[in-house]
Amino acid sequence: MSDNPLRRLHDFGQSPWLDFLSRGMLTTGELAGLLEEDGIAGVTSNPAIFEKAILASDDYDEAIAGLAAEGKSAQQIYEILTVEDVRSAADLMRPMYDESEGLHGYVSLEVNPHLARDTEGTLDEARRLWGKVDRPNLFIKVPATVEGLPAIEQLISEGINVNVTLLFGLPRYREVAEACIAGLERRAAGGGPVHGIASVASFFLSRIDVLIDPLLEEMIAAGGSDAEQAKRLRGEVAIACAKLSYEIYHELFGGARFAVLAGQGARVQRLLWASTGTKNPDYPDTKYVEPLIGPDTVNTLPLETIEAYRDHGDPASRLEDGLDEACATLDLLAEVGIDIDEVTAQLVEEGIDKFNKPYDKLLATLEEAVAKHGGG
Repeated sequence: MSDNPLRRLHDFGQSPWLDFLSRGMLTTGELAGLLEEDGIAGVTSNPAIFEKAILASDDYDEAIAGLAAEGKSAQQIYEILTVEDVRSAADLMRPMYDESEGLHGYVSLEVNPHLARDTEGTLDEARRLWGKVDRPNLFIKVPATVEGLPAIEQLISEGINVNVTLLFGLPRYREVAEACIAGLERRAAGGGPVHGIASVASFFLSRIDVLIDPLLEEMIAAGGSDAEQAKRLRGEVAIACAKLSYEIYHELFGGARFAVLAGQGARVQRLLWASTGTKNPDYPDTKYVEPLIGPDTVNTLPLETIEAYRDHGDPASRLEDGLDEACATLDLLAEVGIDIDEVTAQLVEEGIDKFNKPYDKLLATLEEAVAKHGGG
């Protein structure tokens, strides 16, 4: 196992996580095997993942029928099922969490995606889910919207672990990191301990290239003065953004302001690379893993990428390589007329929709189950 490239990521300060969760993985021992054999150190979930897990298998059918017969609503059934899975995963990883003193062994549960623009609704649901799961190795996922920022700060000030999701842009990442630090400062000022609080900022990657690459391909096809620059940019923007976000991370969490909190035992908010499955078949299947390995980071990987990296990964510390080239990439992107801030704003809206739709589809299916089984 020491030769397993996934396990070797830990040697460079990066934690590989699984970007999926299902009841079948828990009951068959598949998740336990990934933890033991591959060094997987955490699990993320979201509404799209649960929609796939619940609707693409019969693992939940008996539980759904029973809950519907008890008179539970579709929303109640969804919450019961997801809380049970997340709690079971947290319990499975609790020894890892304890042995690592809270560095590894986390599982994430997202608030209702329809609350992405509702600060107070996000706070209420985050607190409720935190209490229902009742595990210290839980992350509550909160979107990096304008409305999510005050929720992030408030939740951290209350001692609730936060996984900031749907993060695409560098200016917004800075705001997210500052919200984390502000939350810790408020907690410390109120006399609360800061040493047991964890947070990650989930920077989404492949979706950036999925949106920008077609624009670049149009320029390439049209020829002209921008065609050569577009060729150089194709497939390079997401990695450039990630590398520059790590510079911001060093600036904020390596500065004097956070040093005061670190002296009280506070941990940094780690950067987490999300959306790391390669969606373009022209690109390597480990494209969003190899260049982004470095200390205090997490890479949450879909099963297909885990299998690919286990087979032919080549771990090395590369995250801080090519920073000048990363800056040049974003400068060149502006020169060809693509505004990265407009792109990332669009991606946030699309990301909310990508979670709302599977969530609504799953709820509709559960409504049918409620009607079929005739709960009171």
